[in-house]
Formats: sequence, structure tokens, C-alpha cells
Amino acid sequence: MDMHTVVVGTSGTTAQDVIAVARGNARVELSEVAVDALAAARGIVDALAAKPEPVYGVSTGFGALASRHIGHELRAQLQRNIVRSHAAGMGPRVEREVVRALMFLRLKTVASGHTGVRPEVAQTMADVLNAGITPVVHEYGSLGCSGDLAPLSHCALTLMGEGEAEGPDGTVRPAGELLAAHGITPVELREKEGLALLNGTDGMLGMLVMALDDLKNLYTSADITAALSLEALLGTDKVLAPELHAIRPHPGQGASADNMLRVLAGSGLTGHHQDDAPRVQDAYSVRCAPQVNGAGRDTLDHARTVAGRELASAVDNPVVLPDGRVESNGNFHGAPVAYVLDFLAIVAADLGSICERRTDRLLDKNRSHGLPPFLADDAGVDSGLMIAQYTQAALVSELKRLAVPASADSIPSSAMQEDHVSMGWSAARKLRTAVDNLTRIIAVELYAATRAVELRAAEGLVPGPAARAAVEALRAAGVQGPGPDRFLAPDLAAADAFVREGKLVAAVEPVTGPLA
Repeated sequence: MDMHTVVVGTSGTTAQDVIAVARGNARVELSEVAVDALAAARGIVDALAAKPEPVYGVSTGFGALASRHIGHELRAQLQRNIVRSHAAGMGPRVEREVVRALMFLRLKTVASGHTGVRPEVAQTMADVLNAGITPVVHEYGSLGCSGDLAPLSHCALTLMGEGEAEGPDGTVRPAGELLAAHGITPVELREKEGLALLNGTDGMLGMLVMALDDLKNLYTSADITAALSLEALLGTDKVLAPELHAIRPHPGQGASADNMLRVLAGSGLTGHHQDDAPRVQDAYSVRCAPQVNGAGRDTLDHARTVAGRELASAVDNPVVLPDGRVESNGNFHGAPVAYVLDFLAIVAADLGSICERRTDRLLDKNRSHGLPPFLADDAGVDSGLMIAQYTQAALVSELKRLAVPASADSIPSSAMQEDHVSMGWSAARKLRTAVDNLTRIIAVELYAATRAVELRAAEGLVPGPAARAAVEALRAAGVQGPGPDRFLAPDLAAADAFVREGKLVAAVEPVTGPLA
């Protein structure tokens, strides 16, 4: 298979697979092993369905209605009804990449052979992904327990040829029309299949995987901007010495310190802290950047561990076990994923906060060690970056509000049957906003720090090679340097895109070597 195809087996799905399908539009194929496992598990479900004894999800109602035994003549209707009734989302549409991740991860679990879904249903899921058809999923509707029910229901509705979906051209149309246009036959759900398509943590997991992908770039970018700010503030790089970080051996801290030290290599700006206004130590926002950035990096590693475990999981209720039993369980509860989603929102808020403090220091003539007020060309006539910092501060305050944990806010549902829920979907949604805003905050620090470095260079101090590479690449991307006041929003938007697309890291790595 070429690099644009992801093969789904009974296990082994990786974060890279999720990113490839969700963001890279990779094709999806089922392995022969997965098809065999699907068929075997379905045989077990069919055998149970033929028996007179009720089995949850096969021949009973759901949730608080699980006590009713459903006869053969009503079971297809039962499966259709659970999808239709649970497709009850409201609010704005969820992003295409989130829906693709959601669908792919549900397919991953279905293919595990623990759900009892027929191979043809799994193939239809793959066909819909490969056709570029994206079900319309709404912002609100998941409590993160019994899985992301409403979001997954909207996806299952599309498989049935009902509801609305977006085609590969971006136009929203009735799902039945889109399936017909791509030669896909709608599925007729049988015993357990409706339930199996809804009962997973796939939405929150997909958003966790993508947030981790984004935050990896942002943490490296933040190490770079912290180093540029230290350089512009004529700080000392002695605090980054590896022997200092070895005696407090948090791995993330050591990695961040090493990144900053490599960005500062060869700088003629560092080490001037004893010149005109002697400083024994730099401010915490400068001196403690590796400790804060590094703690966030270690949090990312913990979240990756949780994501990896969840990717290796088959989340459904009930599940088909290898010995042929079909057993109920509580594995659909999203607590493990919800907790780390909230944890990441906390570290994103703190990273944004320390970035903003360095930006404010660069702009304050009383603390910037000789830089002009607000980095203005003619202070008083020009306001410089005064309001850029206001914008950054507003984003930081928003991040602090988004750091309030969703996972501590359980609310009961389903006639008290589902009396403790994870709110993992909500944690994931607010984390996406936090990551988006953190990118903007880092972009503002980059904008201020590169301007400050250029102002120092104009005074005859020579920035390091990495700083010069960052400035050159940023200016080539259309972000202007020092000068009289101008319309700032376009510059800030361009700086945001520069960070978001990984161009800051790409600009300095030819000088520094690969950064952690």
C-alpha cells in the first residue's frame, strides 16, 4: 500500500493513522484479518439473536429501557430507532477533521471483532470516508458517557442514507443523495449494529489526538519564542546549562532548556545583563521558561500514553469476547480521556500566560533594558505594539476560563441510569478553542520578540544565527519589521499562520538541528 492508504486491522491503529485520515484525507481499507474477525463476531451475535433469552443490545431496549425484550419482528426497527432518536445534536457544525476522526475511530473499534457488526457495515463506513462524505455533526449532544452518542448517531444516520452530510465539494445535501452519487448502498441495520455504531469515545479521542499533534508544534515554537525574548531582553543563557537541569531531571524541562540553548547559540545579545542596569537574575517569565514549558511537555507525554491506550481499546457495550460470550461493561465511560483533555487545557493556559508576560516585558520601557516604549518607532506619535499585547492578554484570559475542568461537572441523564458522566466531549471542544488561541498568543510573542531583536541589531548587537533565520523567514512570510504604526491585524494574522503551519520551527531547525 502507498503512504496515502491506512489499513485497518483488528488492532494497531496509531495516532499517525488518525491524523492521516482526519487531516490528510488518506484512504481507508479493511485488512483480511479484520474482515474475518468481523464475520466471526457476527456469527456469535446471530446465534444469540436466535435464542429466546434476552441479550442487552441484541434483543432488548437500551439504557433505562433495557428491561424490555424485543421480538424478532421489531429488531430492525429497534436499531434504526436508536440511531434516529439519538441523532439529537444541536448548535454549530463540528469541523470536518473532527468528524472524519470520529468516523475512522469508530471503524477501528468495529474492525476489532468485539462489536458484532457485519463486515458489510464496516465496509460502508470505509466507503463513506473514502468518498469524502462528512456527516453533519453538531456541537452539543454528548455527555461523554455511553460514548459520544449524539455525534456518532449523526454519523450512523448517514450510513443509513438519512440526515444531512457534506460532499467532497463542501456542499451539504441529503445523505441519501450523496451515497447514491458515489454508488454506496445505505445499510439496513440488524441486531446490535445500531448500538455498536454509537457506543464509543471516538469523538473525544480524535480531538485529543489532533490536539497533541498541534501542541507538539506549539511547545517547540514556544521554546523558540522564549529564547528570542531572552535574547531581545539581553538576558543570560547560563540558566539553560544542562548540568543545572540534570539535577532536577524532569525530561520535558531538559528538552526545553536544550531547545532554547541551541536557539541562542552564537548570539551577541545574551550575557549583557550586567551592563547598564545590572541584574543578578532574569525575571521568572524568562528564567523559568524551561520549567514551565517542560512541565507542559511532560503533560503531553502523559496524555499521549492515555491516547495510546484508548487507541488500543475496543469500546462498546456489550462486547463480544474471544470465548464467545457477549458481556455488558462500562468501558464506554470517557473519564480517562476527559481528564487528560482538561489537563492539556490547564497547561495551554499556563503556557499562554508566561508568553504574554514576556511580551509585556518587551514592551515596557522600565523593564525592557533599553528598548523603546511598546517597541514604537516614535513613541507618543506611534503606539507600537501596545494593543497587540491587549489582544494577547484577552486571549490569555480566555484560556484561563477554558482551563476550568469539564470532567468535574458530571450531570445525570437517562432516568438516573447514566448518573455519572465524563463530559469528555465538552473537554475536547474547549481544548480545541484553547489550542487555537494559544497559537495566536505565541504568534504575538514572536511578533514582538523579532521586532525587538531587529531593534537591538540596529544598535550594533548581533543576534544569533537562529534568531536571524527566524526573522528572515517571518519577513519573507509577509510580516513586516520595525517602523511607523500601520494596520497591525494583517501582520498578526500572518504571524499566526506562520506559527500554526510549523514554519517557525522549520525556519530555525536548519541552524539548530532538530528540536524536541
